[in-house]
Amino acid sequence: MTKPRMTARASFGPVVLLGLATSGFAAIAGHQTMLEVPQDYLKDNGLTALSGQDLATAEFPLAGALGLVALACWGVLLVTRGVVRRVVAVLAVLATAGVLGVLVLGGFVQRDDAARDVADQLGMTSVATPPMDRTAWFWVGLACAVLAVVVAAAAVRLVPAWPEMGTRYDAPTGAAPAADAPTTASTDPSERSNLDLWKALDDGADPTQGPADHTD
Repeated sequence: MTKPRMTARASFGPVVLLGLATSGFAAIAGHQTMLEVPQDYLKDNGLTALSGQDLATAEFPLAGALGLVALACWGVLLVTRGVVRRVVAVLAVLATAGVLGVLVLGGFVQRDDAARDVADQLGMTSVATPPMDRTAWFWVGLACAVLAVVVAAAAVRLVPAWPEMGTRYDAPTGAAPAADAPTTASTDPSERSNLDLWKALDDGADPTQGPADHTD
């Protein structure tokens, strides 16, 4: 029973690094051009000047946003423990699955809709819509999204055996001031007398006058 648990514990570093990498690249790819009108088509229709412009391309910003959410989940997963940590891992699965869904839907199912939108933007009155090619960023994002889903799902399964951050890294509680008590008690007498002088000045008294100076 010990060996499988140690194996799961040793997977912490590789799985987290792979999750950060795949989610990060998916987020980057999601903010790039996903579909574009081929250069030859633009040239044949006298639209060469539109090459590389937004009017002849399509992007899937939702994929990039979900990729950033997945990336944030991996960061939170490093500093949480217990049930919260597993919930964050589940959120990473959902976010990466969302990236994959957006890419599949936009790049395959709704590619013709994107082509019609581009035709409207270009002012094309012909019935035929321009072809839309999937860019290299689309394939990079798709591959990273698939890997990110697999890695996040593995995290959900393995996270109970992973090492957790110690409680010494938690935010200080109300009990912290009590630890300062010995320091106050051990203050040098000369330092305490100096503090008394400053306190007297704050109260409006003249600490240079002794008790005899106040008698009539």
